[in-house]
Formats: sequence, C-alpha cells, structure tokens
Amino acid sequence: MSLTWTTTQVQRLSALSASETDLARVFTGSRERERAYQKLEKQLSAFQREQLKAFRETQRRPALCRLESRLVDVLVKQGFVQVATPIIMARGLLAKMSIDARHPLNSQIYWLDNNRCLRPMLAPHLYYVLVDLLRLWDRPVRIFEVGPCFRRESRGAQHSSEFTMLNLVEMGLPAQNRQDRIRQLAILVAEAAGISDYRFEAVTSEVYGDTIDMVAGKDDLEVGSSAMGPHRLDRPWKITDNWVGIGFGLERLLMAAGNHRNLAGMGRSLSYLNGIRLNLS
Repeated sequence: MSLTWTTTQVQRLSALSASETDLARVFTGSRERERAYQKLEKQLSAFQREQLKAFRETQRRPALCRLESRLVDVLVKQGFVQVATPIIMARGLLAKMSIDARHPLNSQIYWLDNNRCLRPMLAPHLYYVLVDLLRLWDRPVRIFEVGPCFRRESRGAQHSSEFTMLNLVEMGLPAQNRQDRIRQLAILVAEAAGISDYRFEAVTSEVYGDTIDMVAGKDDLEVGSSAMGPHRLDRPWKITDNWVGIGFGLERLLMAAGNHRNLAGMGRSLSYLNGIRLNLS
C-alpha cells in the first residue's frame, strides 16, 4: 500500500513553498509519512525564517509594493498620467458597464447598501474621469490607476476576494494600430514585472466581449486582459475615440514572475509577509 500526504499536510507544506517534487512524494506507511513530514516541515520553516530575516535586512518592502512602484515609473516615463479614484463605487456606474442583477459579475459584488459597493473593477471610475480629460486635453490621452478591487471570488490558489489591479487606457489612436498597441503595452508591463515567458490568446470577456488576454508561465496563468474601442460600453459616456485598455492583476504578475502556486502569499495578508508564511514552527 502506498500513501500520499494528507490534505492538511499538503496545505501546510504548500504554504511553506514546498516544491512540486516534495508534494508528490509517496510513502509505504503512515509512520514513514509522519517522519518525512516532520523533517520537511522543519526544513522549510528554517528556510522561511532565513528568507524573513533577509527581507528585514535588505528589501524591506513587499514584492507587491515594489512591483507597483516599478509599474508606475515605467508608465509615467511612457507618457501615462496616474489617477487615484475612490474604492467605493456607485451602482449607477456599474449599470453603465451593463452590470445589472442578471449579469454574472453581480453575484460577486460586495454591496455596502442599495446604491454603493466596493469596486469590483477600475474601469467605471476611469470612464468617469476620461469624460472630462477628453474635453480638457489634446489627444492621445493616456491614464492609468493601480489599486485594490474586491470580488466574492470562488476559492482557489489563483483567486482572492481582495486583489490589486493596474488598468491603463490610451485614447485617440489610429484604428489600425490598436491590436499592435495592446501587445506593445502588455509587453512593457510584463518586462517591468520580470516576466519573459508569456503569450497572447483571443478570449471572450463577460464585460468587453471578444478581447485579447496575456497568459504567462508554464501554467498559462491569465495575468492581463485587454479591450479596445469604440465599444458599445462607450455609448453611455458619449465617448467616440479609438482606444485601447489593459487590466493586470499584480498578484498574478508576481505569481508568474516567481513561479508561485498560491495567490494568497502575493497580496495583502495577515498571514504572509512578502510571500513568507508567518506562523513558522
């Protein structure tokens, strides 16, 4: 008879960043498995302690914060202007994005009352700001925002109810250059995140319809999703310009860059610091 790790053991070893080889080990009996678990858990905890010490002495800022700084610097140098919009979003702005009670995303929204929610995406507020900026500035208009979003996501290693988004939008472009521009901007972000293994694939979005995603790493993790216009969602805002936009999940960018398997350690957390589990033995 052969045994694998118990579910509890797998969860603990995964939290301590055990390798796929270690997680796939097989044992002849429960006693052998228990001895192996105790030894491996001790080794991984010791390594994590060293990582935590090195973080305190050298980096001192979580990878999520450092990535945000790099992305801001890169985009500002490319002529983009950073904006900062509220985390609380009005129901009416979601309605302009066609997100109503029948929309698949509606069940994932954290409602604060009948008219306000925690923003599930950045796009509605960016649309709101762009209406004025397109009136006040010459084309092209380039803006971006980095900030937290909230969704009642299904549980899993690649999802979280609170995550960090980067959305960038460029308006006032020649129509024939839009797909090329999407790829240029996506590659710019991927390089700033330290990702070299990526590709583009055509997908259908619940909000934007047919679009282009960027997937990265050996698991083809979706790290960014794009859109272009004019688009039917532009009509409520009376926007008629050609444009491109891309949204990236920063935690997913970190997962792809470091070949991590668990999103929980990449984001805001009480249990992890810079991807290092804090309840170490």
